[in-house]
Amino acid sequence: MQYLSVEQAQASVLQHVQPCGKESIALHDSLGRALAEDVYANRNHPPYDLSAMDGYAIRFEDLAPADGQSISLQVVDDIRAGTMPQRRVLQGKCARIMTGAPIPAGADTVIRVEDTEADGEQISITVPPARGANIRPLGENLRNGEVVLTAGTTITPGVLAILSMVKKRELAVFARPTVAILSTGDELEGINDPIDENKIPDANSHALYAQCKALGIEATLLGIAHDNPIELRAKLAAGVKYDLLLASGGVSVGHHDFVRPTLDALGITMHFWRVAMRPGHPLAFGTTEHGNAVFGLPGNPVASMVCFEQFVAPALRSMMGHPARFHRTIIARLTHDLKDRVGRTHFVRVMLKRDATGYLATSTGAQGSGIVMSMAIAQGLMRIPEASDGLSSGDPVTVQLLSGMEFQDHAELAA
Repeated sequence: MQYLSVEQAQASVLQHVQPCGKESIALHDSLGRALAEDVYANRNHPPYDLSAMDGYAIRFEDLAPADGQSISLQVVDDIRAGTMPQRRVLQGKCARIMTGAPIPAGADTVIRVEDTEADGEQISITVPPARGANIRPLGENLRNGEVVLTAGTTITPGVLAILSMVKKRELAVFARPTVAILSTGDELEGINDPIDENKIPDANSHALYAQCKALGIEATLLGIAHDNPIELRAKLAAGVKYDLLLASGGVSVGHHDFVRPTLDALGITMHFWRVAMRPGHPLAFGTTEHGNAVFGLPGNPVASMVCFEQFVAPALRSMMGHPARFHRTIIARLTHDLKDRVGRTHFVRVMLKRDATGYLATSTGAQGSGIVMSMAIAQGLMRIPEASDGLSSGDPVTVQLLSGMEFQDHAELAA
């Protein structure tokens, strides 16, 4: 079977996974989910023209003084937020108004308190405003009957605020897929097993679990399947009943790598077995007759995690109804020379900093696919195209951010 490029493999995965069904959930349980329905405004907001400032509601035409005289207006009403105006603003009059209060009839402009001087119930204008200043018009935020959110929208705190404004106590979202995680290999030691110096701790299961959790999915850990065809078949058969199965290890072509023939025996249609990438070359993907997805991930932890970011995360986000499926990327400058080999797309673990001109990317060091620490300290994956034989210090590079939980210690807003 021909090796696919990263882009071809990603396209194949997204072609063969389908969004999960819909479910109705409570508003406060919806953060991070994707809407499965269009949402309509059920009112105008604001429901009337209102003041955006504490000040005075005036008629703009009263600001034209006669023969250089100062402008003085009489206060005839006091309007607070939550109360309705009692009087119309006539020539030479104004109304004291608070932020959020409705604009009275006759007024078309609000002047800020700090731009006036008061003498009892008379005010004089010190800084004339523009016509229509400091007024939020009716329906500026929501228009009754209009679509305010479309299906596929990811529910963020801001989106949740809109949902609360239109009284969506219950809403339809795309369901989360069920996910099972299985590690394979006689050499592995489970987290609850006693320490055996001759075994390798199973990091894959727990790293993959965390990557699923970061997407809002509570995966099921199936444990470790030993290199025994009968045991492996039983655990894989249980795993393929889930919407998506992640099986790491045993997908190579060694004498004791049983995952591939076992998946064939279970009737899994395999769409590809290899991808031209580093790390993560021995990656497999297939589907059951019912459309359940199966990933055969590399046994090396770093390769497994990198493959998750490039293929599994987009698949899961697609299944959850999210149109945006891939991690955000930035352009950075490489801080050192880096040699590479032509033939495979290389995802280099990097750390990021900023200087006056933008982001700087620095390799985490040795890039072996078993060096888990390189993923622990990495903030992004720098992509070296398969046709490249290396990069030079100062070259612009594309970096895929690894986490939406990254923060920095200062409020840098410069471009």
